[in-house]
Amino acid sequence: MRAATRTTVIRRALAAAGAVALTATACASSSDGGGGGSADGVVRAFWTDPQHPVEPANTNEVQGGKVLDMISRGLKKYNPSTGAAENAVAESIESDDQQNFTVKLKKGWKFSDGTAVTAKSFVDAWNYGALVTNKQINSYFFQYIEGYQEVHPEKGKPTAKTLSGLDVKDARTFTVKLNQKFSLWPQTLGYSAYAPLPKSFFTDHSGWLEKPVGNGPYKVDSYTKGQSMKLSRNTHYAGGDKPRNKGVELKVYTDQNTGYTDLQAGNLDVVDELPAGQLKNAKRDLDGRYINQPAGIIQTISFPMYDKAWQSEKAAKVRRGLSMAINRKQVTEKIYHGTREPATDLTSPVLKAAGGYKPGLCGDVCSYDPKQAKKLIEEGGGLPGGKITLTSNVDTGSHRQWMEAVCNSINRTVGRNSACTVNPVPTFSEFRSDITDRKMTGMFRTGWQMDYPLIQNFLQPIYYTDASSNDSGFSDPQVDKLMDKANSATDEKAAIGLFQQAEKRILDTFPAIPLWYQNGNAGYSSRVSDVKLNPFSVPVFTDIKVK
Repeated sequence: MRAATRTTVIRRALAAAGAVALTATACASSSDGGGGGSADGVVRAFWTDPQHPVEPANTNEVQGGKVLDMISRGLKKYNPSTGAAENAVAESIESDDQQNFTVKLKKGWKFSDGTAVTAKSFVDAWNYGALVTNKQINSYFFQYIEGYQEVHPEKGKPTAKTLSGLDVKDARTFTVKLNQKFSLWPQTLGYSAYAPLPKSFFTDHSGWLEKPVGNGPYKVDSYTKGQSMKLSRNTHYAGGDKPRNKGVELKVYTDQNTGYTDLQAGNLDVVDELPAGQLKNAKRDLDGRYINQPAGIIQTISFPMYDKAWQSEKAAKVRRGLSMAINRKQVTEKIYHGTREPATDLTSPVLKAAGGYKPGLCGDVCSYDPKQAKKLIEEGGGLPGGKITLTSNVDTGSHRQWMEAVCNSINRTVGRNSACTVNPVPTFSEFRSDITDRKMTGMFRTGWQMDYPLIQNFLQPIYYTDASSNDSGFSDPQVDKLMDKANSATDEKAAIGLFQQAEKRILDTFPAIPLWYQNGNAGYSSRVSDVKLNPFSVPVFTDIKVK
């Protein structure tokens, strides 16, 4: 549930109640510009300071999440090529009824301070993350566990300090009781909010925050805000993906263009946030050392379904018409230079391996057809009030460019230059506040970067009634019922099929316009090799070799 993403997307999390998740970290002008060498064998990578101190249940943005992915391992991890959930610390996660689970840990796992990873390490961490008085922004990840309402009530003080659904059986075994059936729940456990915590986290919390201790392939050596974080190999790491380098130095930048310049000059080895203005020439500039691959990210435009103007059957025709008025192919080619792909459903092509991606589910409504678009808008009674706005923050990414292109496309379709206008909001935080406060009256930008590669993660947090990231206010009892049924299905294929039925029904109502799937982009220096991005568009640092 990382809520915003790189600088362009809002990546938020899991189910039907909670808060926003991964907020974007903006970039805007340089810190120290890179420069200087680095220790032999150490990868030098572009980074920005995380929003909060790095801790599993209180980190919901990409930069802090990048560190957690390097220094911690949960019960599961996601295959860097396919995205499939694979056992990490877990030896087994078993259930006979899809609601009561027994977790058995592998032997030999330790934290970077040499202490053992035990069942208690997980149970204590999850209890801490769920307890409302600890004010952890990822607490809603634990909402499916029995007793969540007692430790995290919507109002008032908690009536319990620990989740009743968690029980330590022995050093390597604990049980989990969920408050509903959720067959795919084990596959969510690779997300960093579920990472174990050592005893030092609780006995010296402030000290732990200054220098986090985890059980991942790297350990934190130092962090100087505004400059860099230095990480080296964790010699106690028990996983199979041990680092093929001596460490990573995450160098802080506040401007993407400066980072890109330093990459070209050889002062950086990896930049995974290429400036939009450089995408056209990146492959040539970097002599082929450029990555452009699908990522679990989709951009959409949502409608305020809580506004009466958008609730009628006729308004649904207007929404479909507006979708057909958008020339997605032109935007993805001319603005994003092939780093986006026109969307034809509400999920992502990266789900192909895990199942759940069904291209074309949107049908003709996601195709550019100005003539049919104009007809639908007219049949729906025209634009509410005769005009419409398209709102987004404009402090990051290239939102103003694509919004202007979309509005121009709509204006050409309806034959009026001012039918659609761009409403730029200066900052991401202000934009999010307006959405949360339900102040929207027209179209507004939304997006999703997956927390884990499941179709459930692309649908339930966004379209289930009162879900944590349901920004449009969409509600359909039949959709809710299908999702509940999918979660309780004992067969994964059946669960995916039910979620796809729910997705089709959502698209029939059309509370949001699928725009494009977003690729992960990166560039790297001649000093390193074996650079790749995982399905979350994050570099697989353990695989990188330094020449």
